[in-house]
Amino acid sequence: MHTVVERELELKLVLSPERSVPVPARLTYRGDDAYAVHITFHIGSEHPVHWTFARELLVKGVFRGCGEGDVRVWPTKDDGRGVIHIALSSPDGEALLEAPSAQVSAWLERTLRAVPPGTESEHLAFESELAELLAPAPADGLHGRGPSAALGGDGPRPVEETKDGEA
Repeated sequence: MHTVVERELELKLVLSPERSVPVPARLTYRGDDAYAVHITFHIGSEHPVHWTFARELLVKGVFRGCGEGDVRVWPTKDDGRGVIHIALSSPDGEALLEAPSAQVSAWLERTLRAVPPGTESEHLAFESELAELLAPAPADGLHGRGPSAALGGDGPRPVEETKDGEA
């Protein structure tokens, strides 16, 4: 069974302590990528932005500051309500986003019920993906050239024998 837990919500892109702009976003968790969370910003726009990072980082960040490098997460208060700050850094720039703590926490709880911590490896699709990659394709899909054609080769070639019978 393929588990997907999604939540659309409005984040705030913090431009300064006094100014922020709304950013529509979608949180996605997939059981076949059980260690990661995916955030898509500007959903429905021509150029959505996708970020992927460890679910564990977001879970910890709900309670205390964590992360270093490209993604940092920490809880705080804004006008008396709980929010989660997510700082993202890339070669293209940096962004500080603010998410409603209650909505993110509720979504995270759903992901944790779907795939409890410590069971992530049981949900990964490694075996089926590996089997699909290594399975011989139907002859009509490869025009009878052999399995290596799927990887860009021409399939097995006959070995030419030399004059003295050595290959």
